[in-house]
Amino acid sequence: MSLSRERRVNISALEKVAADMSNLIENLDSRELHFEGEEVDADVLNDPKTTVSIPFSAIYNTQGFKEPHIQTYLTGCPIKVRVLEVERFTSTKKVPSPNVYTVEFTHGDFTWQVKRKFKNFQDFHRELLRYKAFVRIPIPTRSHTVRRQTIKRGEARQMPSLPRTSENMVREEHFSSRRKQLEDYLSKILKMPMYRNYHGTMEFIGVSQLSFIHDLGPKGIEGMIMKRSGGHRIPGLNCCGQGRVCYRWSKRWLVVKDSFLMYMKTDSGAISFVLLVDKEFSIKIGKKETETEYGLRIDNLSRSLILKCNSYRHARWWGQGIEEFIQKNGKNFLTDHRFGSYAAIQENTLAKWYVNAKGYFEDVANAMEAAKEEIFITDWWLSPEIFMKRPVVEGNRWRLDCILKRKAQQGVRIFVMLYKEVELALGINSEYSKRTLMRLHPNIKVMRHPDHVSSSVYLWAHHEKLVVIDQSVAFVGGIDLAYGRWDDDEHRLTDVGSVKRIAGTKSTSTVNLIPTGESTEALALKTQPPGNLPQHRNSDGILDSSRMKGIGKPKKFSRFSIYKHLQKHGLHHADSVSSIDSESDKGSIRSLKTGVGELFGETRFWHGKDYCNFVFKDWVQLDKPFADFIDRYTTPRMPWHDISSVVHGKAARDVARHFIQRWNFTKIMKPKYRSLSYPFLLPKSQQTADEMKYQVPESVCANVQVLRSAADWSAGIKYHEESIHDAYVSVIKNSKHYIYIENQFFISCADDKVVSNKIGDTIAWRILKAHRDNKRYRVYVVIPLLPGFEGDISTGGGNALQAIMHFNYRTMCRGDNSILGQLKAEIGDQWINYISFCGLRTYAELDGNLVTELIYVHSKLLIADDNTVIIGSANINDRSMLGKRDSEIAIIVQDTETVPSVMDGKDYKAGRFAQSLRLRCFRVVLGCSADLSDDLQDPVSDRFFKEVWVATAARNATIFDKVFRCLPSDEVTNLAQLRDFITKSKLVTQDAAKAAEELKKIHGFLVQFPFRFLHEENLLPSVGTKESMVPMEVWT
Repeated sequence: MSLSRERRVNISALEKVAADMSNLIENLDSRELHFEGEEVDADVLNDPKTTVSIPFSAIYNTQGFKEPHIQTYLTGCPIKVRVLEVERFTSTKKVPSPNVYTVEFTHGDFTWQVKRKFKNFQDFHRELLRYKAFVRIPIPTRSHTVRRQTIKRGEARQMPSLPRTSENMVREEHFSSRRKQLEDYLSKILKMPMYRNYHGTMEFIGVSQLSFIHDLGPKGIEGMIMKRSGGHRIPGLNCCGQGRVCYRWSKRWLVVKDSFLMYMKTDSGAISFVLLVDKEFSIKIGKKETETEYGLRIDNLSRSLILKCNSYRHARWWGQGIEEFIQKNGKNFLTDHRFGSYAAIQENTLAKWYVNAKGYFEDVANAMEAAKEEIFITDWWLSPEIFMKRPVVEGNRWRLDCILKRKAQQGVRIFVMLYKEVELALGINSEYSKRTLMRLHPNIKVMRHPDHVSSSVYLWAHHEKLVVIDQSVAFVGGIDLAYGRWDDDEHRLTDVGSVKRIAGTKSTSTVNLIPTGESTEALALKTQPPGNLPQHRNSDGILDSSRMKGIGKPKKFSRFSIYKHLQKHGLHHADSVSSIDSESDKGSIRSLKTGVGELFGETRFWHGKDYCNFVFKDWVQLDKPFADFIDRYTTPRMPWHDISSVVHGKAARDVARHFIQRWNFTKIMKPKYRSLSYPFLLPKSQQTADEMKYQVPESVCANVQVLRSAADWSAGIKYHEESIHDAYVSVIKNSKHYIYIENQFFISCADDKVVSNKIGDTIAWRILKAHRDNKRYRVYVVIPLLPGFEGDISTGGGNALQAIMHFNYRTMCRGDNSILGQLKAEIGDQWINYISFCGLRTYAELDGNLVTELIYVHSKLLIADDNTVIIGSANINDRSMLGKRDSEIAIIVQDTETVPSVMDGKDYKAGRFAQSLRLRCFRVVLGCSADLSDDLQDPVSDRFFKEVWVATAARNATIFDKVFRCLPSDEVTNLAQLRDFITKSKLVTQDAAKAAEELKKIHGFLVQFPFRFLHEENLLPSVGTKESMVPMEVWT
C-alpha cells in the first residue's frame, strides 16, 4: 500500500514539474536562444517512383495537429519552394512589414501558394527556435519523449538564419536577392524532419493531414480561421433564428478542395463540418454582409458560414483564394445543370441495366467484394439476411450481412442510411436492420432518418435505392436489398424446394441446383433446344410441361453432387444457412449441408421471410428471418418485376455526392450522430474519377446524368430539386416515336388540387400532337394489376389499396382529367391506336393445384425512341416527383453508341443501351424467343403494336379470366357484382384438364389492364376510417 502511494506521489510530482517546465519553455523569449541544434537533412529521394501516396482511408484516422507521427507529407518526395513575387503595400499608417511574398510550394503532383509578410517569417523563425530549445529539454512526459525519439541524431547542422535587414531598408532592386534568401531558408527548413513535421511549420506553409490525398483532388488554400456557429438553413439547427442572436466563435483549420470546404478541430484532428460547393455557392466580404469586423461569408444551399479574419486584407486574400481555386477546379458544381439537377451530364460513362434482381444482386455482391475503401448503402428497406447469389451453394458467403462483415474486417468503411418508418403505419422494422448491422463490426455505421417528432416529417419517406462502391461504381434503381425482391425472368410462383416431400418423384418446384458460375439461363440452354430460351410454348404450340410447374423450363430430374462441386471449389467446409431456414420441418432442406454426398431434388431460392405475398399477408416478425410466415404449399409467392442500373466514374461520383450530402446533413440534424464515431464523409474529386479499379462487366458507354428529388427535410437544401420530374416531362415531350413505361404507380394528370405532376398530361399532349401531325406514335404503360398493399381483393381490397386504385384509374381512364378522358374528347376511340395499359400475371402448379398470381411491377423505368432511358427509384406520383416529398434518385442515359435497327418501317440508328433494355423487357413480358425478330425490333409498326402487343395482352387476359376468374376484372363494376363473381365456380376447379389445355395458349406474362373494375364505386376512403384521416397527399 505504501509503495503504491509513494509511486503515486512521485508520478504526480513529475507531472507537476513537467507542466511547469513546459510552460516555462513555451514562454521563453526565443531571441535569447542561439545555440546550435542537431537537425539532420531528410532522407528525401528525388525519384518519383519511390513516392508513397497517402490512402483515401486516412480521412477516417485524422489526429490532433500536435501529435507526433502524423503522416502529412508524401513519403520519399521533396518539397520545392519558389518565392514568386513581392507585393508592396502603401498605407497612410506606418506599416512595419509592407511587403507580401507569394510563396509557391510543389510536393509531388500538388502545387499551392501562400502569401506571407516578412514579419510572419520572423515570427515563424522565433517559434522554431523556441521549439528547438523545448525539444532538447528531457521533460518526463510520454508525448515529449516520443517527440524527442523521432528526431534523428547525426551530423550537426546550423539552423538556417533569416536575413536581418529591416524590410523598410530593402530597395526594389534588392527584392530578387531577398526572395532567394527566403527560398533558401524555407528549403533548408523543409529538408529537416524535425522542423518539417512541426505543427507550426505545417501551419506556416498551409498543409494538413488531408492536403496530399490523391482522391481528394488538387490542394487548395488552407489555414487557421475563426468560425461562427449557426447559419444552417434548416430550422432547429441554430440557437436562435438563423444564428444571429446567439453564437460562439471557435478556432478551426479550414481546408478548401475542388468541390467542397471543410474545417477541422486542431486538438483532435476531427473533421467538424463539410460544406459542398453547389449552384448557390458564393463568397462575400465585409461587415455589412457578415455583421463582423473583417468577416468573410461563404454561402451554399445548406449553410451561411461566417469566418473572422484579422484584417480586411486577410479576408480578401481568403475570399479571392477560395473563389479562384473553385472557379478553376470545381466550376461544374457552380452551374445550374439540365433539368435543374445538381449533377452535370457526364459523357462516355460506363453504364449497365438490370431487368429483375438476380443479375443485379450478383453484380452488387461482386462489386462489394472488390471494395477497398468505402461502401455506401441507402434503402427504403434493407434485410440483412438476404442472399445475394442464388441458389445457395456456398453457404453464407454471399449473404448480405456476411459480405458486409467480411469487408468491414478487411478495413472497408461501410455507411448505411435507412428510412426510419412510422412504426404504426409500416412493418419494415428498420430498427432491427440497424441493430443487426451495427453488431457486425465497428466499421459499419448505420443512421436512420427522419426523426418524425423533432423534424415534423410524418408523411414522407427516403425512397432511394443506392449502393456505391469506393465512390467509383454506383448502383441506382428500384431494387431494395430486401425480402421479396430477388427474382429472375421466370417469375416463379412456387418455391417448395423440399427433398423430403418429392423423394422418388419428378421435380415439382424450382430450377435444380447448378454449379456456381453457371446461370439459370446457361442451364436452360443445356436442357432446351437452341433458340427456345425461356418461352412457354414449344415450336409445335404444345404447352411446355415445366410451365405448369411455374418454372418455364423442361421438367427434368437433376442429380447433382453438391459435395463434389463444393470440394472442387475448396468450399466443402462452408455451412449453408438452409439448414436453419425454417422452424417447421415441412418443406425445408435440412440435409443441404456440405459433406452429405449426392443431393436429389432442389434447394430453395427464397428462404424464410423472403418467400412472400404481401397483398395476401404483410411481413411480420422480421427478427426471425429464416422462419416462413406464409404456407408455401397453399399460397403462391408474388413475383417481383424490377429494373436497376449501374454507372461508373464521374456519374458514380455524383451519386456518392448525393449520399454524402444526406449523410452529413443527418449527422448534424440528429444529436445521437454528432459523436466522432459517425464521421463526416468527404466526396472524392472528379479529377480522379476515371481511375477505376473495378468495373462491372458488360457495361456500355453512354452519356449519363444523375437526377434526384430532394428538399430541406431530406437533404438539408434551401430549394427543393425535382429534376426527375422535369426530365420525365422533357423526354416524353420531345420523344419522336414511342415511350415505354414500367412503374409501380401511375398517379398523374394535374388538377392543381390533389395531383400536381405533369407526366400524364404530357403523355396526352404528345399523343394529340402525333394525331394532328398524322404520325405514328405509341405509348406502352406496364403497371401492377393491384397496388402493393395487404388486402383481400375478393372483398374489395381494403381502404389503402382502394385509395391507390382510385388515383391510378383517375390518371388512366376515369374522369375528364384522365389521359383517356383528354384523348377521347378530341379523337374519340382512336386513342386505341396510340396507347396501351397492361399488367403482368402468371400461373403455376402448386401442390397439385393450378394457381395464378399477378406479378408485382415495381420498376421505375422510361424508355424513349430506343435512345433515351430513365431508371431510378421514383414512382409516377406526386410523392416521388415533386421533390418536396419523398427523396429519390435516378439516372438518365442517352446513347452514344448505335446499332442498325428499324423504326416505323424505316432504317434507324438505335442506341445500344436503350434498345437492348427494351428488347429484354419485351421478351420477358411477351415470352418471346431470343432471336431478334422484325416484330420486336420495330416498336412502332402496326404489326407489332396491334398484332403482337395488344393482341397478346388481350388473349392472355381472356384466358386467365376464363380459367381462374381473376381479380381485378372488367366483369366486376361494383361491390355487389364482386360478391357474385367470387361465388361462381372456375374452370380450374370444374375441369383441370381443360383448364390446362387453355393455359397452353398463354404467351408470356402480359395482360390487358381492366379499366372497368369497380368503376361504379367511390374508391376513396370513406369518412370515419383511419385512412380518411390521413392527408390526401399520402396517396398521391
